[in-house]
Amino acid sequence: MAISLNHFSIRSEDLAACERFYCGVVGLQVGPRPPFPFPGLWLYAGDTSVSANAVVHIIGVDRSDPEGLKRYLGDRDEGSLKGTGVVDHVAFFATGLADTMARLKQQGVPCRERTVPLLGLHQVFVDDPNGVVVELNFPASEGPAA
Repeated sequence: MAISLNHFSIRSEDLAACERFYCGVVGLQVGPRPPFPFPGLWLYAGDTSVSANAVVHIIGVDRSDPEGLKRYLGDRDEGSLKGTGVVDHVAFFATGLADTMARLKQQGVPCRERTVPLLGLHQVFVDDPNGVVVELNFPASEGPAA
């Protein structure tokens, strides 16, 4: 399996503060984001027409409408929104979907899958032993695992 870091995500109740910090301090820029069922920002290092340049994803926590986020990424304890607990998941580009799914099944590692046609990705989410969610982004051309 070839693998590389794709982006990291942070859950936040204050999108504006995150935008100010990551754009104003770090030098990233806001760019396109798929129409997920929760608020958020994708922050890019480089050309915003290239989704691979979206290196930080800010996941908006909307207390008045939390269901879209809960359904899509799962619920998190409110206490996890501070310190290192705000890191939601780590994502990697990968290849070898069929081999990866066979390995996960062989090792008894549960996973969650979804395809994002807009981005040409098939995603596999697994939890590491510490509960950190790891997202593996395979080319959609590899197809969903059977």
